[in-house]
Amino acid sequence: METPDAPIPYRARIRDYYRALGYGKPYDWAHYAQVPFHALDKPLSETRVALIVTAAPAREGKSGADAKFFKVYSGDSAQDHDLLHSHVAVDTKHTTGEDQATYFPLKALRAAAAAKRILLAPRFHGMPTNRSHRTTLDVDCAEVLARCRADGAGSAILVPNCPVCHQTLSLAARTLEAGGIASVVMGCAKDIVEYIGVPRFLFSDFPLGNGAGRPNDARSQDTTLELALRLLERAPGPRTTLQSPLCWSENPDWKLDYSNAERLTPEIIAQKRADFDRVKAVAKTLRKETGLG
Repeated sequence: METPDAPIPYRARIRDYYRALGYGKPYDWAHYAQVPFHALDKPLSETRVALIVTAAPAREGKSGADAKFFKVYSGDSAQDHDLLHSHVAVDTKHTTGEDQATYFPLKALRAAAAAKRILLAPRFHGMPTNRSHRTTLDVDCAEVLARCRADGAGSAILVPNCPVCHQTLSLAARTLEAGGIASVVMGCAKDIVEYIGVPRFLFSDFPLGNGAGRPNDARSQDTTLELALRLLERAPGPRTTLQSPLCWSENPDWKLDYSNAERLTPEIIAQKRADFDRVKAVAKTLRKETGLG
């Protein structure tokens, strides 16, 4: 039985949820016994920090699942950008994604660079999700590592949104670390990240999509980033998890809603199944349009 104030057990919830929707074999999460670890080569104030996210670039007339992308992309860290949640599996009941600073902390990183806390890499990078472990590792993680190296990054902050995003960026963190780039994942799905195994993990017990802090709360966002930077500096070894002291709500009951099969009526199951099938169809169409189908 779940303890209401414990972190959401996403892997178990997702397994039971998709069984309730009529899907068969449970999702196969990546898992590793050994975790690479690379300590910073120099002080963080002299280290270029790259930002890696799974948010999608906004496109005219596109939103949500329609804004999906299927190749690694990069953007100028000196410019402002409009990025979206492109995942139906984020928590849309308890958070809206209206403040992109909660999943795309570029402005906070620019402020940290202006304060000489860090050096900011010239580009941020976006990684696609919902791909096989092998494609993620061999194609996307390898590409992100190459781009971070080209930018002279010595460390990276990775901010996932949905459950599979947490897997994607955990795999990226492992790849970066093995390639000599220190990393920290800022996320909300504790069981997924720790099951996979990463060097450093800053866990915020918030609804998915808020790994960089509470929405419209600059102090929360600044505190969350500083915790991640300290973890980059001070983690003693691999599998170091730091839990943020910040609280989403005094009432933990919001955790009972996410993908909870026990709270699904037959009508909700039918609607959720239809929504999921629609998103898969949209993704299939977009893959064909981009030549990846």
